[in-house]
Formats: sequence, C-alpha cells, structure tokens
Amino acid sequence: MSGRGDSEIHDVGDPAEDARRARWTAAVGGALLALAGLAASTLRLTGSAPTLVPAAYALGAAVCALASVLGSRGRTRRALWLLIAGVMVMALGDQFD
Repeated sequence: MSGRGDSEIHDVGDPAEDARRARWTAAVGGALLALAGLAASTLRLTGSAPTLVPAAYALGAAVCALASVLGSRGRTRRALWLLIAGVMVMALGDQFD
C-alpha cells in the first residue's frame, strides 16, 4: 500500500436517488408489462384459444397496471410484489393455451 490513506473510493449512494430509481423501475416496468398483457389478451381473444386464456392475460395486465400506479406513488415493495403476481397470472394463462 504505497498510496495515501484518503485515496480509497467509498461508494456511498444517495438514498433519495435509490428510492427514485426504484419508483421509476416499478412504474415503467408495470406499464410495459401491462401493455404486453393487454396485447397478448387481444391476440388470444381474436384467436381460437379458450376463454380462460385472454381473461388470465387481461387480469395479469390489470395487476401490473395497479403495480405501476403504486410504484409511481412510492410503494415500490408492494408494486414489485404485484408485478411478480401479475406475471405469474399471465404465465398461468400461457399454460392454459
């Protein structure tokens, strides 16, 4: 160690910036997943899939849209759990297809 003692880099993140980034991630991720679920629901509704399939995609999209709203309001933990639940509902619809 031939350098000075104060030359070490300490990575201390700003908690407000981390919270802002988490809010944006939850809001944008929820919106994108909601749009994808609505698109899949529309495509399956026009096809010959059973009625349960587009309903599952639409329900998953609604849950993701709710997660997007919660994420934009700062409820990121709940929003991320809702995103997981919404994607799981959409995956269930995919299994019925």
